[in-house]
Amino acid sequence: MSFSSSRPEDLLFDAARRGDVAYLKHLIESQVDLNIQNGKGFTPLIVAAYDGHLEATQLLLEAGADPNVQDHAGNSALMGVSFKGYPEVAELLLQHGADVNLQNGNGGTALMFATLFGRHNMLPVLLEAGADATLRDVRGLSARDLALQQGNEAALLVLPAEAAG
Repeated sequence: MSFSSSRPEDLLFDAARRGDVAYLKHLIESQVDLNIQNGKGFTPLIVAAYDGHLEATQLLLEAGADPNVQDHAGNSALMGVSFKGYPEVAELLLQHGADVNLQNGNGGTALMFATLFGRHNMLPVLLEAGADATLRDVRGLSARDLALQQGNEAALLVLPAEAAG
């Protein structure tokens, strides 16, 4: 049995997931709430960005979607694209005011996600946008600490050395 909904909110999430720009435009024109959150706290922007839909992400941002809304775990769209490794989407989010140093419920940042998951293409984008490599998660670890822990040599070459305390 397939689930079908005609609620604008459900249609918005579905269009974001598929990257359906034409339908997103239609829904935006109908004044649907772009910052609505689903049961996990995801917004249509988080969904579109996480799935790598550059054009849909741009449309949602230009229509007023907030790039800093956090899901129930505290993750933002920028954190999601840093985990996935989508630098073009990250640049777009940053151009529209995404906070590069936002921390989730565990203190994780976009830079930490990129480091943890070996998304080396993300590190220069985040660092150039002002990512603070000295921020620490709830365990007291910085992005550099995470790279050291994993033996991530590529990240260690890019991440700034931390000053001795």
